[in-house]
Order: sequence, then C-alpha cells, then structure tokens
Amino acid sequence: VQLVETGGGLVQAGGSRRLTCDASGRTHSKDAMAWFRQAPGKEREFVGGVSWDGESTSLSDSVKGRFTVTRYMGKNRLFLWMDLLESEDTAVYYCAADRIRWSVPSRMATDYDSWGQGTQVTVYS
Repeated sequence: VQLVETGGGLVQAGGSRRLTCDASGRTHSKDAMAWFRQAPGKEREFVGGVSWDGESTSLSDSVKGRFTVTRYMGKNRLFLWMDLLESEDTAVYYCAADRIRWSVPSRMATDYDSWGQGTQVTVYS
C-alpha cells in the first residue's frame, strides 16, 4: 500500500495541527494504521494507531489527552489531530500500515510493512 502524509508545517506552541494520511493500492485489505514520529537523534516512536475497522484505537502516553487518531474508512484515510502542541512534539511524522495485526494497532514500528515518506511538524515558542 502507498501512503502519503500531508499537513505538516510550523505551528506555535499551544496550537493545533491536523495531519492526513491517504492510502492507495491495497485498499481492500484489513490494515491497521498508525502514526509514528522521529525527532533528530531519537528513535522512531509510536504516536497513535487505529484498527482496520476503526473500533480499536491506541495512543502513546506522551500525547494522550492532546492528540486524537481517527480513520475515515470510506476514503481509506487516517488523521492525526494534534492539540496543545509542545516543542517536544517537533518531529517528522510518519504514517504506517500493518496488514497482519489488523484488529489491534501495534506500537512496534517493526510490525508495520508500509510507510509514508513523512511530514515535518515544527513547534516553536
């Protein structure tokens, strides 16, 4: 499946941003989808994920209460709604798809078989 992220950019601390991931190709399979992020000098980390049917969601503790992950099944589109952004949220954000563990989104990057190119989010004070 091909994944394309959009919506990154500069945002002031305390502000909001919405990222979008559009999937194409393997659109009829049961893929769990997720957002990961990677800051300079740090490992890629799980942000949030959604099961193939949108029924199961998961968020990392660092973003819980500020970020929301949703999925628009009709267009096979994944969203990351980010509120109360902090400088620590600055990173490249990646969309990923997992065709095996489709019922519960995994938190491990190695479980995902498809990745987008990433979109940069920079939070400034």
